[in-house]
Amino acid sequence: MTEDEPVLVREADGVAHVVLNRPEARNALNLPMCHGLSEAFTRLDADDSVGTVLLRANGPAFCAGADLKERDGRDENWVRARRIASFAAYEAIERCSKPVVALVHGAVVGSGGEMAMSCDFIVAADDATFRFPEAHWGTVGATQRLQRVIGKRRAKELLFTSRVMPVDEAADVGLVARTVPAAELLAAGEKIAATIAGAPRLAMALTKQAIDLGSETDLAKGIRIEMSAIERCLADGGWRGGVEDFAAAMRESRARSTAQEGN
Repeated sequence: MTEDEPVLVREADGVAHVVLNRPEARNALNLPMCHGLSEAFTRLDADDSVGTVLLRANGPAFCAGADLKERDGRDENWVRARRIASFAAYEAIERCSKPVVALVHGAVVGSGGEMAMSCDFIVAADDATFRFPEAHWGTVGATQRLQRVIGKRRAKELLFTSRVMPVDEAADVGLVARTVPAAELLAAGEKIAATIAGAPRLAMALTKQAIDLGSETDLAKGIRIEMSAIERCLADGGWRGGVEDFAAAMRESRARSTAQEGN
């Protein structure tokens, strides 16, 4: 992998960084980037050494939307194939069995929002803004994920007006899970990723799966999905380590309390 590829992947200590790497184009999504994302997340999904994935970007913006320049001179068939490639990239992110956290900063526009919403949650720098201008660019996009994240009426307002949503509002409506100072974004993301990667892998994967499957059905069926996940954890036996760690932590806490009382 060379440093000039549109998508970079770095792995260390159970955490993979997938990095959008077209800073000169403000990481506008083009066809090679779509293919790079699909390939990266398909590979990471099958990599047992990876416990968490961070999706982030080089340069001044997370993603300025689709790269409209690459469509110049193309016909409808090419544009259609290009859109299908972007849908495949979003799906590869969404289907990854590992928790995927988006770290966004600067402008998050159109396709950038789709990528971020395909992750499990978004941590945003305090300089991040969100905009969904697809209809104003003469196309259609973000009509499905956006309404599922923030609700139908809010999604319509953003898509119809193409206005810029500041990060505080994005946090208020649930698009963003957490906001941090821009200078601390990577450090905060790495701390979150390390915490997730430190948990038992099977339990984490099944927790993600249970939430995703449960969101598509009613509570009674959702409880059955969760019970099935619990049975898999019991059969695996990894839960015993969690109980032992908890018991050890309690013993350590009691010992500290006793020592303090003695002082």
